[in-house]
This record gives sequence, structure tokens and C-alpha cells, in this order.
Amino acid sequence: MTIRVLLADDQAMVREGLRMILDLQDDIEVVAEAGDGQMALRAAAEHRPDVVLMDIRMPGMDGLQATERLLRGGRPGPRVLILTTFGDDEHLYAAMLAGASGFLLKDSPRSALLHAVRTVADGSALLDSALTRRLIEDWVRRPPPGTGVPEVLRALTPRELEVFTALARGRSNAEIAADLVLSETTVKSHVAHVLAKLDLRDRVQAVVLGYECGLVRPGTPG
Repeated sequence: MTIRVLLADDQAMVREGLRMILDLQDDIEVVAEAGDGQMALRAAAEHRPDVVLMDIRMPGMDGLQATERLLRGGRPGPRVLILTTFGDDEHLYAAMLAGASGFLLKDSPRSALLHAVRTVADGSALLDSALTRRLIEDWVRRPPPGTGVPEVLRALTPRELEVFTALARGRSNAEIAADLVLSETTVKSHVAHVLAKLDLRDRVQAVVLGYECGLVRPGTPG
């Protein structure tokens, strides 16, 4: 299956560099480019990409607004991978809440770009970068830790709460399976139930909710 990609960046040279890398892959095809958020929305509607590489800082409608509109209401849409420079954008947390599936530094190596596109296209979230962890820890305002389970999590069974806590710490399915002595198939099923019950788009939003609920604190080991 070919991964269809839309490039949204106001710098033509950046788009050209990304296209050169992606179009060399047998399983990836760049189907459109956009120089601002409005163009990205039109291109997404016309070409229906699987992944949008979205720069935040663009003229007119920026990448944050475009991400919100693309993913508004939780409706099915492309996976959004945010392009950024380290520590340069205060809106990245809002992009995560809007449904972005991960972040990619503009100076990342070729291998990281390809891994990121394939990861989010597969329905996973890109949580294993230092940037993502820093953003979550810097921007999420958590309520003071209390006793008991936060109200929003009471719909979960005890086992699902264990799985959610592991998700919020950025654990992979394989790591959760090892921690809880379960099969990966069982963990995958639990993860799907947790995301559905909590109305979460993906694992990124599970991490955000874990911090907001005070279930995970900055610096908590995985």
C-alpha cells in the first residue's frame, strides 16, 4: 500500500527537499504541495492524503488552524505530522490537542523523516522523541494530584486503567504486554477499548490526558 503525502510549508526549498527524499521510496508518494493552511485544506480535500507534513508557521492560515479544521470533530481524516524547529513554537501543544499525531524537527535526518511518515500512516503516534516529551511536560497544566481515579477515567475497568497509565507514559504495546504479562494481541484490544471509551483520537491524546489528570508527572520514567 502506498502512503499518500501532502507537503504543507511556505518555503518552496523545504518542500522540494522533502519531496526528493519521499519520492525515492517505493511505498511513499507525494500527491500535492501547499504554501499555506488554506491551500493545504483544499489540497487535502482534493487529493485525500494519508499523511500531511504540516509546518506551523505559514502566512494567512497557519498550520495550527489548518490542523484544527482538518481534524475538527474527530472525523476521519489524514494523519498530521507537525514540522517544527526545536523549542521555536508555543502552539505545538494546541496542535497536539487538535489531533496532530506527532512532531518532526526540520533538521531531522532522512531516516527520521521516513520513520515518522510510516509510523503515523500506520495509525501510531510519534511519541519517542525528546521534543514530544518536552512539549508535553512544558505545556500541560495538571491539577494537583488527588486521591482516587479522576472522574473522566471512571469508565475504564481496572485493567484498562493499567493500560491507559502505561499509554500515558509512552509505553509501546510490546512494553505494556511485558509489564502486565499479557499477549500483544490482548494489549492491542485493550488499547482500542481505552481510546474508544475516552473518545481519544490516538496515543498522543492519551499522553496529554494522562498529564492533565495528574496520573503522570513530568519526569515520570516510562
